[in-house]
Amino acid sequence: MDPADGLIDHPYDVYRRLRESAPVCRIAGPDGSPAWLVTRYGDVREALADVRLSLDKRNAAPGSYRGFALPPALDANLLNMDPPDHARIRRLVGRAFTPRRVEQLRGPVRRTADHLLDALGPHGTTDLVASYAAPLPIIVICDLLGVPDAHRRDFREWTDALVAPDPARPGAAKEAVGAMLGFFTRLLADKRAKPADDLLSDLIAVRDGGDRLSEDELMSLAFLILFAGYENTVQLIGNAVLALLRHPGQLAALREDPARLPAAVAELSRYEGPALLAIRRFPTEDVTIGGVTVPAGETVLLSLAAANRDPARFPDPDRLDLARDASGHLALGHGIHYCLGAPLARAETEIALAALLERFPELALADTDVRWRRSLRARGPAALPVSYSEKVS
Repeated sequence: MDPADGLIDHPYDVYRRLRESAPVCRIAGPDGSPAWLVTRYGDVREALADVRLSLDKRNAAPGSYRGFALPPALDANLLNMDPPDHARIRRLVGRAFTPRRVEQLRGPVRRTADHLLDALGPHGTTDLVASYAAPLPIIVICDLLGVPDAHRRDFREWTDALVAPDPARPGAAKEAVGAMLGFFTRLLADKRAKPADDLLSDLIAVRDGGDRLSEDELMSLAFLILFAGYENTVQLIGNAVLALLRHPGQLAALREDPARLPAAVAELSRYEGPALLAIRRFPTEDVTIGGVTVPAGETVLLSLAAANRDPARFPDPDRLDLARDASGHLALGHGIHYCLGAPLARAETEIALAALLERFPELALADTDVRWRRSLRARGPAALPVSYSEKVS
């Protein structure tokens, strides 16, 4: 899979050809090692729920694509786990992301969104990723975990270095991993010394109270919540705003009826989700996907983006239609590994769009040549230059 052959800039053209001609095909993974790419909705959805497709790297055959290389203290997370460990750890943190808990967070999220928009002033131009789509989820998830304000900008830089590495800085990803490891080590020590009313203090209390949670699992869980809580939501918000600005008719309809926002977010997520691919998987035995036998241990890459544009599931899939029933989309996964923070990510996106559209009746792209992040993991604009005004001229 060569990002230079159009998969980043024109993924849906590539995926359309593959769905039609080779829906389960052997490719070179992002690091050049072999993998299997699956692109049809039915196959992807079924595979996401197939317990024979393991996330545990110990089930990978030698030479297979294995994804991020993280130290054990950050690698013992839900993206590398199968049941029963997966269920055990997910239960510990799941209460923080229940629909009821998310409803309680809506007020604070809206206040944060309004504060960020206040900082922009009544009119002007801005990179909406840097000034709004990125800081909003960083602030929300850091407040939830109890991460001090001073470290929030650092974490965004570290995450970007991992997900969309700069070819001009080949050592940046390794440096980011080392910096994050040091950061979480110090943060856990600080929380142990001075517990607070936050999720990380709660998890430390569970760990230190004798629950079956190792120190590596605790640190890895903190890392994953912060990483995924930021990464998925910044892409959801940025992609949604870009799609609406490129479809003024749909934007106008949403402005006229803001009550459609929840359904609109589902369609926007289907149309341009936060990731092209699900986390890699390794069959624990030979499995048949779409009529193709994939040997045990080889890497399987499930394309969420291709599945969400499959006309067999979503008619006229390349058309953004906010009136569409987009339920069943796979933008945030499916099955036991469905995104833990999905309720919060959806709520943040709804609130971010509502606040933005209410504040600025005049909102437009300041540059139509939008560049996508150079990443197969994170699907979103690298920057989103917009002009805005509180008054209609």
